[in-house]
Amino acid sequence: MRGGVRGRGLSEEGDSDLDEEVELTLVLTPPKTDRQDSAELSVHQRVFNIANELLHTELTYVSKLHLLDQVFCARLMEEAQSRPFFPPDVIQGIFSNICSIYCFHQQFLLPALQKRMEEDSNPRIGDILQKLAPFLKMYGEYVKNFDRAMELVNTWMERSSQFKTIIQEIQREERCGNLTLQHHMLEPVQRIPRYELLLKDYLNRLPEDAPDYRDAQKSLELIATAAEHSNAAIRKTERMRKLLKVYELLGGEEDIVNPTNELIKEGHILKLSNKNGTTQDRYLILFNDRLLYCVPKLRLIGQKYGVRARIDVDGMEVRSEMSSAAVPRTFLVSGKQRSLELQARSPSGDLWSCRYLRLGDNLFFVFSFQSCMELGKRAPTPIREKEVTLCMKCQEPFNSITKRRHHCKACGHVVCGKCSEFRARLSYDNNRTNRVCVDCYVTLVGVSPSPCGVSSSNQRRRSILEKQASLAAENSVICSFLHHMEKGSGRGWQKAWFVIPENEPLVLYIYGAPQDVKAQRSVPLIGFEISLPESCDRLERRHAFKISQSHLTLYFSAEGEELQRRWMDILSRAGRGEEPLNLTG
Repeated sequence: MRGGVRGRGLSEEGDSDLDEEVELTLVLTPPKTDRQDSAELSVHQRVFNIANELLHTELTYVSKLHLLDQVFCARLMEEAQSRPFFPPDVIQGIFSNICSIYCFHQQFLLPALQKRMEEDSNPRIGDILQKLAPFLKMYGEYVKNFDRAMELVNTWMERSSQFKTIIQEIQREERCGNLTLQHHMLEPVQRIPRYELLLKDYLNRLPEDAPDYRDAQKSLELIATAAEHSNAAIRKTERMRKLLKVYELLGGEEDIVNPTNELIKEGHILKLSNKNGTTQDRYLILFNDRLLYCVPKLRLIGQKYGVRARIDVDGMEVRSEMSSAAVPRTFLVSGKQRSLELQARSPSGDLWSCRYLRLGDNLFFVFSFQSCMELGKRAPTPIREKEVTLCMKCQEPFNSITKRRHHCKACGHVVCGKCSEFRARLSYDNNRTNRVCVDCYVTLVGVSPSPCGVSSSNQRRRSILEKQASLAAENSVICSFLHHMEKGSGRGWQKAWFVIPENEPLVLYIYGAPQDVKAQRSVPLIGFEISLPESCDRLERRHAFKISQSHLTLYFSAEGEELQRRWMDILSRAGRGEEPLNLTG
């Protein structure tokens, strides 16, 4: 804004000079608004916050270096020099040049940052970092040695009890924060990239005309060069960090911290009980070479797990064909050491699929039956006890007193005591003797306990009802649990497993449970009429329907309306002697 002021000039002698005019030019600057003041203050505050964050993270980092150098390294070196349990060279190989790194940060970088933040309300950090950044090249030696350091720690934790005791004693101290030595050793590898990130943020917030801008740019270039050495190692150590997290989750009791190990997946899963089919919360951890089946430990603070079974990926197979048709989202994991029936926690199941387990880029499936060549060499998938009401060998009904249920440890079938009173050595259980059924005993030992030289289950003629429920359900028109009741029988509602096989679409088989080897009853369906119950039937269950022929009436109750509709449609066609339109399985 310009303003002109005209006045009369005066001579040195004080005479008036009316002809001379003097023009005075004034430059006026408008006052700053509150918004501009606020913006400048905001920029200043953000820059100050970044500088302050650098100081506080440096304080924490120096305390970690002190723990590594003055506690872990010092105590181990003192023990190595006074007693011959492990050589001093091992300690030097583990901690490399951590002493030099600690001295640099503790005596130079940290004091410089503290002094600047105390003395200057508008602190500059670019010049400090530019001056000291060349010293960060010393990290190259530590980073290159990191893999060897991890191997040495793992080796001597196994080889020397004294070494392991010292490490564990320090790890229990409060300053360790319940973290392992290996976890703390990751800190120096990750520190340089963090400097780089903070400096980039600092430069983004800093005005280009700020005094510290050029110094900050130069220091960023120097630190970026030093960070290149760390970034390659970080990609390796990220895998190591995941392994350490799992190692701590397992309470440090499992030897998994190894550069060759790769964590693929981990997470919660439901395990179905072999006895009653109830679900139990479990934790699966899948590596490139093994699957760990874990159970929760009782703890007041922090969840930990114990390893219940270790299953080698080599030879491990996953299948859904033999999983329970009555329980959704189930699949079976079969390995040399153990077999598990599992259930995904949700239908989507992004972690563990109900159809298969993905190992790297491979999908593993198995056949429906275990071959005789593998019998005893790998753990069977046990059939749940509640899915069987008859012995799967002699087909006699179980009871809780004289006919109790037992599992054959070779094939996994549920059999009675008489049919499993044999013992055979099983390879998957380190050749220890286990209870096996009569048929597996003949296969494994090669000697028949029966006089005829054949197993007792094959000595008699098969009944028409001897159609195994699980095999019938695999190739069925429809199968499910239903409640049923026969009119005039005097018996109330009972739950059973119903199957209409594909190869016998006009016959209804009724089983006590989905794995029974023999049906309780079969009902030829031709001539039956299917309808909804009448009001006079006075049934107490929902989604009910009935089939009637002559003097026989059977009532059924489904779990839902859709299942009721499917059963009525299929039974109606069977009652008219018609083949099903499509197979629903």
